Amino acid sequence: MLAHPDPPSPRAWWKSAVVYQIYPTSFFDSNGDGIGDLNGIHAKLDYLKDLGVDVLWLSPIYRSPLADMGYDISNYRDIDPRYGTLDDWDNLLRGVHQRGMKLMMDLVANHTSDEHEWFLQSKSGKDNPKRDWYIWRPGKQVDGKQLPPNNWKSVFQGSAWDYDENTKEYYLHLYVSKQPDLNWDNPDVRDAVWDVMRFWINRGCDGFRMDVINIISKAEGLPDAPVVDGSQYYQPASVHYANGPHVHEYIKQMHTEVLSKYDLITVGETPFTHDASQLAAYVLPQNKELNMVFTFDLMDLDSPDYSPLVRRAWTLAEFKDVISRWQRFKRDEGFWNTVFIENHDHARSVTRFGNDSEGWRAISAKMLCILEVTLTGTLYIYQGQELGLRNFPRSWGIEEYKDVATQNYYNLVKAQRQNAEGKEDVDMSDLLDNFQQKARDHARTPMQWDSSPNGGFTTGEPWMRVNDDYSDWNAAAQLRDPDSVYMFWKHAIKVRKQHDVLVYGSFELKLSEHQQVFAYTRTLGDSEAIVLMNFGVNEAQIDPTGLGDLEGSKLILGNYEAGRVDGGGSLILRGYEGRVYMKQAFWPGAMQN
Repeated sequence: MLAHPDPPSPRAWWKSAVVYQIYPTSFFDSNGDGIGDLNGIHAKLDYLKDLGVDVLWLSPIYRSPLADMGYDISNYRDIDPRYGTLDDWDNLLRGVHQRGMKLMMDLVANHTSDEHEWFLQSKSGKDNPKRDWYIWRPGKQVDGKQLPPNNWKSVFQGSAWDYDENTKEYYLHLYVSKQPDLNWDNPDVRDAVWDVMRFWINRGCDGFRMDVINIISKAEGLPDAPVVDGSQYYQPASVHYANGPHVHEYIKQMHTEVLSKYDLITVGETPFTHDASQLAAYVLPQNKELNMVFTFDLMDLDSPDYSPLVRRAWTLAEFKDVISRWQRFKRDEGFWNTVFIENHDHARSVTRFGNDSEGWRAISAKMLCILEVTLTGTLYIYQGQELGLRNFPRSWGIEEYKDVATQNYYNLVKAQRQNAEGKEDVDMSDLLDNFQQKARDHARTPMQWDSSPNGGFTTGEPWMRVNDDYSDWNAAAQLRDPDSVYMFWKHAIKVRKQHDVLVYGSFELKLSEHQQVFAYTRTLGDSEAIVLMNFGVNEAQIDPTGLGDLEGSKLILGNYEAGRVDGGGSLILRGYEGRVYMKQAFWPGAMQN
């Protein structure tokens, strides 16, 4: 990589890293029980290293009853038997480190499982020392009827409170009832979380992705949420728990007590938050909190306000606005971005933002790859994204959807329609149309390793159906095909790692009014990259004037085999074509294509 003038904030290994998110349940099953496991991940380490991955991020693998796919943890210091043992984790870590990669764990500390020993003690009696480790409140009487302490709605529908017959009080659970929220206002709880973090760090873990870390501090007094939906009693209440009164105090304490003592990668998940200044507070270096947070503006772009499971039409103008805003945001103050377009909580990007039809799937997946590798920030790839995996088909029924969020929303809407129409048999096809586009389930189908039964994911019965296209669209086939999406990702990652400007450079939007082309430049010292992408099937003609020095630049990355199809002073981009041009003072041989 060429040496350049320093960017505004110092370089760091975690800034230029390529992080690969693994959803262990669906990655690779080594023992035939239909569930992915740690030894399965170990078996694929060379595949990941060859792709160019630097850090593996594992979605939760702790002991869990799996009420919410492992985000309900019953023991933070042990591996769920579905995935293996602590010895298997140690073996995986050795394999990761031997290949020069790092391992990041998922820290889920806003809530535990209701089967965690802490909660079992907490609910055993009001005088138990751990009673105040969770958020307990008496109910309230309204018109002679007992109701929960407030009108907060759970993220997964219904009240955010559950009643405990034993102690005659309610406990708060912002997610499912089996996920009681910890009381972070209790310093003993915070100390217990720091101890969990030290346990994994001392074992060799290289960092943490922190689940819903911005909701650990609730509003004083837990007031009722404003009524925004008059059709139901329980109301969305994130205004009272997202970015709460003590959240920064607690994360600063985490930094002081734990993070500052190690060279870790840290990334926070910060839902319910689109205000840039609120998010900046978690990231700006002088605040001493986290390396970065996931910003969800892009992930929420195709959703209406009332549900992430419903599709809203999006425009390229909106898409450009989100990306260009975050690419420029507080760069001079050291704000650092996360670059991602897929994860375990969202449908496949080629379906949402590309074109997953047979003719355009590979080309548009490669174009989205070009987008990702040319943006500033730490790059995150979700399992299967490197293959261009797409959503499963509309023909699948509701029984194939395993996610609690999908099932709960379906049942809620179905009940509403049954009540409104006065009959059992109601039309739900519109909801299934939306689910086919938006459900989280699409990210959770098993990985498609080869053309053998169940895509080579398991020799047994998979926990979830494998997408129907596995016989043609799989890793083994793509590793043999030099023109595959996987091989393109592998090359594109190399290009990114060869050019500092793509990781650290400044960002300037070009052709801002163009309705089909997304164009921008990246600049660092004497290096300039020009990025052009056509977000449509039709050719796009653009005037290169004002794009930068195209004549003095070299095409270093493109998703079409043939060269430029330009003429008459115009640039012509074919359907879903993406190009990256690079201008540099000199060209070392290592960068020649």
